[in-house]
Amino acid sequence: MNHATPRIASPLRAFTQLLSSTRRGARLARLLAVAELRSWGVSRDLVERAELVVAELAANAVLHGRVPGRCFRLTLALDPAAGRLRVEVSDARGDLRPTDTTPDPLSTGGRGLTLVAALADHWDCVPYPPTGKTVRADLVDAVA
Repeated sequence: MNHATPRIASPLRAFTQLLSSTRRGARLARLLAVAELRSWGVSRDLVERAELVVAELAANAVLHGRVPGRCFRLTLALDPAAGRLRVEVSDARGDLRPTDTTPDPLSTGGRGLTLVAALADHWDCVPYPPTGKTVRADLVDAVA
């Protein structure tokens, strides 16, 4: 008698790290994200997109979300079965929330979230209690 073997879903994977709100902390966030995603066997395309998203969100946390003596948090959550990666960066400045506006073409900055919007399938910003915010981006793996 033949029995169908039940399909076992791939386990969810998660990574969280507190990092100093400095340029070095932002750089380390990018390096740690790439190392973790590679160790999970994530596709090269998804790793490269996530690397840029983490770099932008971490730089924003350091530049716009810094409170002296407070760190920012990087969280990666991978659902292999759905081929979806969520990148979250939380900082202590809930009063400074990102906007989804088009940057001034003559300014020298303000294009980070435009890049995130282009690389991610969805991004948003939610409160991070008690006074902070979390900017999160969902990336779907085209290879999955």
